[in-house]
Amino acid sequence: MTRAKTTNAKVEEYKTIKPLLEAMYAEFQELSKKKQDGQVGPTKVKMVNRLLKAVHSVLEHEPNRAYLDLLDEDDLPQNSDVVLILSQTDAAMKAFDAKYYYWSGTAHVWSV
Repeated sequence: MTRAKTTNAKVEEYKTIKPLLEAMYAEFQELSKKKQDGQVGPTKVKMVNRLLKAVHSVLEHEPNRAYLDLLDEDDLPQNSDVVLILSQTDAAMKAFDAKYYYWSGTAHVWSV
């Protein structure tokens, strides 16, 4: 069976970004539970977008990349909007992992 391959650089970037994305997603889920319609401040929007841009770079040639958006910095989003964007992004990163990280029979390895 021929496996799809990625690059070592994308794997390293994935390993760096994935825990940050998970932490940010969890934080916004908590904020959304407390105040779903609470508006996100401009500094947080910039922080989220910086992370999203890095994720978009990793997923650059993946089919699901076309469905991932950045937050609008001019029209500040609500907490629930951020949760939606982060959940889609998290799902896309999980798909990347499922596509390129597998059990070789003796160890988990990346297909590079």
